[in-house]
Amino acid sequence: MTTASAESRAGGYAAVTVLTFTMFFMFAMTTDAVGEIIRLARGELGLTNTQASAFHWATMSAIALSGVFLGFLADRMGRKSAIILGLAIYGVASALFFAGNTFFVYVSLLFVSGLAIGIFKTAALALIGDISQSTDDHTKKMNTVEGFFGVGAIVGPALVVYLEQNGMSWRWLYLIAAMLCAVMILAALRTNYPPTVTTETRPATLGNTLRLLLSPYALGFSFAIAMYVACEVAIFVWLPTFLEGFEGPDLAMIFAAYAVMIFFVLRAAGRFLGVWILDRFDWKLVILVFTGVIFACFILSAIGGKQVAVFLLPLSGLFMSMIYPTLNSKGISCYPKGDHGAVAGLILFFTALSAALAPLAMAFVSDLFGGGDMRIGFGLATGFAALLFGAAILNQLFDPASRALATANENEY
Repeated sequence: MTTASAESRAGGYAAVTVLTFTMFFMFAMTTDAVGEIIRLARGELGLTNTQASAFHWATMSAIALSGVFLGFLADRMGRKSAIILGLAIYGVASALFFAGNTFFVYVSLLFVSGLAIGIFKTAALALIGDISQSTDDHTKKMNTVEGFFGVGAIVGPALVVYLEQNGMSWRWLYLIAAMLCAVMILAALRTNYPPTVTTETRPATLGNTLRLLLSPYALGFSFAIAMYVACEVAIFVWLPTFLEGFEGPDLAMIFAAYAVMIFFVLRAAGRFLGVWILDRFDWKLVILVFTGVIFACFILSAIGGKQVAVFLLPLSGLFMSMIYPTLNSKGISCYPKGDHGAVAGLILFFTALSAALAPLAMAFVSDLFGGGDMRIGFGLATGFAALLFGAAILNQLFDPASRALATANENEY
């Protein structure tokens, strides 16, 4: 495909692009508000910490299962049909939060929501490849769409707090999400999507997805993404617990009170800034420098304790911002477009699995070795950051994906 035809095709799908941005904003609004929801649901339902954690792992485990077992639907059904199917399931599950008020009902609906997210997110990730002009353009679009995810992650928790302050149930957040789903489904039905590229030699099946488990590109990028996600969730799940009882100067106390919010704001801002940075620097160098800074933030926090962590861990959000969308983009771009749904689902599996297990592992080591002191848990998270930095060093030295990305630029875009 020539550059001119690629630009013409990509420019014709502005509505699809806006819908994709809105979709990421919407589901981030609910999934990243889980901390505030757990805080309220624990008291409302009389839950233990272990029980309340199901509000997080039920969704994450379902996303993981959906990604690996249903990701191929984006390639088989087409992006548009898979997106509408996922949004319909998600919208119905969200609306049903007002159908009951028991722990079992909530966790069941969160699990169904996670399955739906796996369907429409893998389709949306595959769609980004369809509307991109090159592998580099794919990476920039991925950073932008994840920027809108970051905005949703800010709005969701703030909305739950607003509902609480006005005497309204946190369940209204899900009703708002259901209404957004209905609007997006209607818009999607009236919008032209690019045709889905199919691969006759590798039909879109579960077997093809499982075959990709043996691919070094899928496994390599999935490992790096899993380590990144482990670092990210460490902050927004456990940093408030780590900083409990913190005392310090006024500025430090402000950072302690708004630590997660500062982290989310910087993460969102950094993803939009990422498009500008990737226009000027090679993606491998950006990943290397930023993962090095992240590792430095974690290891200095582990050594210096709360007095250091209160500043460095929230500020690490600026450097975490581009890691996930860039690695995700490059991992998907290594493959033909006919496999993009399956690859996106496979990477999503490792993403969600890490998001579910890493906070649990941090809690376990903190209880086992530190009597509940979360500083021990952040010691484990520092290990995750070290592995991520190590992977970035190897990527800079050997550039293992260069041939696959060059082939994709020539044949797929």
